[in-house]
Amino acid sequence: MTIKKVSNLSKTVLVIAGSDPSGGAGIQADLKTLTSLGVYGMTAITALTEQNTRGVSGIFEIPLDFVVKQINCCLSDIEANAIKIGMMHNSELIKGVYKALKHNQVISNKKIRIVLDPVMVAKGGHRLLKEDAINSLKNFIKNVNPVLTPNIPEAEILTGMKINNVSDMKIAGEKIINLGACFVVLKGGHMNTSVMSDLLIGERVLYQIETKKIKTYNTHGTGCSMASALAAGLAKSFEIKKAFQKAHYYVNQAIITSPGFGHGHGPINHSFNIN
Repeated sequence: MTIKKVSNLSKTVLVIAGSDPSGGAGIQADLKTLTSLGVYGMTAITALTEQNTRGVSGIFEIPLDFVVKQINCCLSDIEANAIKIGMMHNSELIKGVYKALKHNQVISNKKIRIVLDPVMVAKGGHRLLKEDAINSLKNFIKNVNPVLTPNIPEAEILTGMKINNVSDMKIAGEKIINLGACFVVLKGGHMNTSVMSDLLIGERVLYQIETKKIKTYNTHGTGCSMASALAAGLAKSFEIKKAFQKAHYYVNQAIITSPGFGHGHGPINHSFNIN
């Protein structure tokens, strides 16, 4: 008897990012997020890390030519409806990823949305982007025009300004748009306030979500997960506001239902919607 396999997966996302062996962030968080949101995930791993909820202890950089081979083999076969980019730790890698995307005609294809999470510093403070790579990252933003998803410290590095309040967030978001991003999702979780504001910014502030700040240490991988959830929505052809709303809800609920694993910044619950 022939068994007919029926799949509800119709959209794909290629994730270009680093690995987290503890499962809370990086490639592991990305794949969990995409799977829980009904999108097929592929990966090109840029680095192996030695990390857990207590922080990052070491980084093993994957050779650039092998990162490029991973990108090429996915895009030449399965293709992608969206690209999510996370940890790119040096200038050589940033330039190599750009060339690979250009070679595969991703950048010229406006139907393929690119979400860039400008990973610079880990939750525990470990530097994940080399200082001399910041200009390369800015050039990447200028040439690729991605949807950018920085947190406040990352936005401060990109803009050179201090962000103390929502008004500053709006100004920083507009500066990042001027760097070349098509949209900015600026996350306000690092703000020392009881109400957290996340902003969606285009040429102006398009939408603002305010939520009561959850007092918890279980926020490991929230940035990775937010960017992947956003990429999932864009892969499904949601317009940017709807993709932002759904991604924000997903991460918020994942934090609320976090399992409490580890002895530091614990992971969130990527599977809350499929339990």
